[in-house]
Amino acid sequence: MSTTPGRPSPSPLTLPVPALPAASVPDGCLAWSGEHARRWLDALPPRWVPLPSRTRHLLTALSAAVAVAGLLALLAGWHPWAAALLALHGLWLCARPEIVPVSAPALAVLLAVLRPGTTWPETAVAGAVLAAVWAAAVLRLVARRRQRERARDAAGGASAPLPDAGRPLSRGRFLLVCGGVLLALGLGALAVTSAHPPDEAEAARAMPALAWLVAGQGLTTLVSGLLGRRRAGALRAAPAPVLRVLVREGADGDTEVFAADDTAALRPLFRVAVTEIRDADAAEGDDGEDEDDDEDDEEELEEFLARMDREGAGPLREAVLYGLPWDGAEVLLVTAAEEADGQPLLERSSGPVRPLSEVSLRRAGAGEKRRAGRQAAYAELRRAAGEAVAREAKAEAETGTDGAGRAGVRHWRAGLLDRLCALLLLLWGSSLFWGEAGGWHYVLGIVAGFIEALWLPHWFAWRITADREGLWLNGLRGPRQLLWEDISVVACEGTELKLDSRRPSFTGWSAHTPRWPWLERRLGLLHPYERTAGEITALWRDPALRPSGSAGRGERGRPLWPLALVLGVAWTAALVFLP
Repeated sequence: MSTTPGRPSPSPLTLPVPALPAASVPDGCLAWSGEHARRWLDALPPRWVPLPSRTRHLLTALSAAVAVAGLLALLAGWHPWAAALLALHGLWLCARPEIVPVSAPALAVLLAVLRPGTTWPETAVAGAVLAAVWAAAVLRLVARRRQRERARDAAGGASAPLPDAGRPLSRGRFLLVCGGVLLALGLGALAVTSAHPPDEAEAARAMPALAWLVAGQGLTTLVSGLLGRRRAGALRAAPAPVLRVLVREGADGDTEVFAADDTAALRPLFRVAVTEIRDADAAEGDDGEDEDDDEDDEEELEEFLARMDREGAGPLREAVLYGLPWDGAEVLLVTAAEEADGQPLLERSSGPVRPLSEVSLRRAGAGEKRRAGRQAAYAELRRAAGEAVAREAKAEAETGTDGAGRAGVRHWRAGLLDRLCALLLLLWGSSLFWGEAGGWHYVLGIVAGFIEALWLPHWFAWRITADREGLWLNGLRGPRQLLWEDISVVACEGTELKLDSRRPSFTGWSAHTPRWPWLERRLGLLHPYERTAGEITALWRDPALRPSGSAGRGERGRPLWPLALVLGVAWTAALVFLP
């Protein structure tokens, strides 16, 4: 490793965050801070160039490609290969801009020469779109070179061998397998549709276009796997530049990297998906260490579940970044543990580096504000629901209406939204087989009927009963009890109302229904599931509010299997007698 003459030696960072041990910081490693971080951000491409920072952005690009290909093939009458290839350029611009400088000019020439079912104006528009996509891709590739140069300047020539240089490299294997499978499926579908074209004209264009899209997605995945594996291998082939940074786990699970002096986490520089590297020696232990390995696995599972349940981003920590960060790069992080006495974590990138532009940060900030406002509103409404439970319990205690042991029992039942959801599921299941004929009519009908007989009774008639011992939850075979002291989760997460127990033998209970958070906030309404979760939580947290009586057999909820039987018989009759 080496340092540039004339550069000041690195000084220890005084941080209000977990710091790395001195042994984990390579000699001469400089802090990536101040002017160097700003210069790296200035190297990003212009605002109008797509710079995806999250996986959902790539999924949006893929959905847009499917929609564009369908419109061109079905409405504009383009040949399937031309419609699919033009639509795929939007996906390649976001996911793999390395393909575009070659593919865009080639496709433009093919469109101009072959004119696959298009008019000259349409060809000119397609050529203009390809030119814009080509320019954006070239700008991203040029920006990458600037980012590498400025990151190298920030490192000051300091370098060190990677801690995982001698370990097997798994980067890209999964993508290579998935890409090969998708490419084979797409090419196989193209061969089938060419040999046996559909009878209908729309299907004759839509199915080949879809096959081209699948093959194009397979090619994209293959290129991603090859590039990721090659770049990860090149990173480990020689000592890599090193920089001291701050990192934290983002709300979506990716790691966010900050400048070393950004202790307030004001401006993340980039995101990257990482995978923790386990100690190789632990995997080579003898049979006598199986129990210790099982305990370590359980602890890791508990830590993983705790991170999944955590809302928002994780704590900020010090780290050493191995490799030059740029759009699409592979890196390695040696990160301080969240616990004070924990060992540093070794994390290699499992996805490319994704720089964060100002536009993406503004969008993320606006989304975070909306999420915080929504959570605050829900917390206030839940608090009001808990106070209402307390007032009712106090009134019952003063009047003595629960002397018979029944007046204090509380119930929550399926409402109008649940029944509407069940009805929509019923209509959807009916649509699966009513348009079919022959054997498919009965095969699809039987499958849909079996699924709906299992799910619809719960949606139509779920019921929760609270008494002094705990909660009674009805089901197909009958009610089951969840004791107050065994409850581990009472939550309304999005569209799901969820209850769970500390007992491993207890199967978690849940109910689902649609909701519109923006409408709830605007009208100041509390979703029924939020109210139910708030009231049950109040009873769970405060034993003084719980009902004083025990629920009788008839109050615990009846089995739902008779309703499932009635639905099954009605469905079978409709399947047999209706056309």
